[in-house]
Amino acid sequence: MTDFDITSAERDGMGPHGTKVGLLRVLGPAHVWALGVGIVLVGEYMGWNFAVGKGGAYAALMACWFAGILYTCVAMIDSEVTSTVAAAGGQYTQAKHIVGPLMAFNVGLYLVFAYTMLEAANAITAGYLISVVATMTGYTGELDQRPFIILVIMFLAWLNYRGVLATLTFNLVITAIAFCAIIVLFLSTSGILGGGIMQHAALFEGHELPYGWIGVLAAMHFGLWYYLGIEGTTQAAEEVRSPARALPFGTLAGIMTLLIAATLTWYVCSGVLPWEFLGDGVNGSVAPLFDTARLSGSNALIWFLGFGTLFATLASANGCINDASRAWFAMGRDKYLPAWFGAVHPKYRTPYRSIIFLVPIALIFALGAPLDQVITFSILSGLLEYTFMPLNIILFRRKWPMGSIKRGYEHPFHPLPAIVLLTICAITFFAVFLGYGTQLVAMIGFYIVVSLWFHFWRYRFVDRGAQFTMPWPKPQGY
Repeated sequence: MTDFDITSAERDGMGPHGTKVGLLRVLGPAHVWALGVGIVLVGEYMGWNFAVGKGGAYAALMACWFAGILYTCVAMIDSEVTSTVAAAGGQYTQAKHIVGPLMAFNVGLYLVFAYTMLEAANAITAGYLISVVATMTGYTGELDQRPFIILVIMFLAWLNYRGVLATLTFNLVITAIAFCAIIVLFLSTSGILGGGIMQHAALFEGHELPYGWIGVLAAMHFGLWYYLGIEGTTQAAEEVRSPARALPFGTLAGIMTLLIAATLTWYVCSGVLPWEFLGDGVNGSVAPLFDTARLSGSNALIWFLGFGTLFATLASANGCINDASRAWFAMGRDKYLPAWFGAVHPKYRTPYRSIIFLVPIALIFALGAPLDQVITFSILSGLLEYTFMPLNIILFRRKWPMGSIKRGYEHPFHPLPAIVLLTICAITFFAVFLGYGTQLVAMIGFYIVVSLWFHFWRYRFVDRGAQFTMPWPKPQGY
């Protein structure tokens, strides 16, 4: 553990007999990898294919790689700042120390909504998958998916309530299985193992860019879905044994894993499924990898990808509950929200009140909103968060230059990653505006309103001296 770590005992409320109770430091690099990849890998199993509907298969591939550049920059920046600001809340805590309270409050909300909406999308997909499996086993009636959606969210909330080590160990196992399923599907359908069934040339002929280059731009909206959530590794900062080692290693290994998985997913699905079916958000594919397996003719492959899809959705929803609750908990602990949310369970050492509070919000969206709208809500919240990150790292390097404080990791080529990230974010905002302009304006309006509420009302309750916990020297120039 490094000399700039924050011990959990210094950070939280009172337990039995006046003892201090904080979050447990029990996680290693593999758990960080499982948290980041586990949240995101469901994006390979569902959601990314809406990019095909926006611009065609080639546009979706270009969106995949440009979004990969964006998230590589995110991972590099996060690895440096979070290994230094090693506390729960991730980007919220970074903003609090580096930029200021109003930015921190907004970033905290971006995190909570991005993860809660992603959790709802995962529950919707799990419900759909269970109904398909029921049909495959001979069930002929119409299966109500809502009880399964509720069951998924409630079970995972209970698992998070009981402890972070069991939660993320569970994520590690099912994420590894889901990733292996993508590899096996690629090997089985490409001709490397058995006969190949891919027909890229036939499926793409005359449909390379059906909507021209504007379609490529529009596809960037859902291109983010391949990687959305990798930044969630920062939420484990206060629960890893060695933040300086585990956070950079887990995050950077995670983005490399996802770049491989995203490219293989596009290659397999676009070579088997017609692009019109792949990109149709109404009557088309809901789970592209699973649909690809169904066309392979192999029952073993169908069941493996069925379990892979289910495990990916469970791992993502599980990680989302973990990350959203940590952000909400950190804001409550600092009194940006009512301090009641900043409590830690005296036995399980989890932010149990935050976990319980966010469950009905996820259920409302999972049961009452269309999948593409839920995905867009999550993407927009994440995009607003990524737009803050270039400012954050530039101010961090300016206020505390290299050598002034100890860093767990130093990302290379500064400020190029920040400039690239800001540029791609601006392009993606325009892409979202093309398809979901009303929702974009409504969300920005919502965040403006809550910012005014925080500035004129809530900030009076914040203990301004106690919120700055890093033992750093005075910023340069102050």
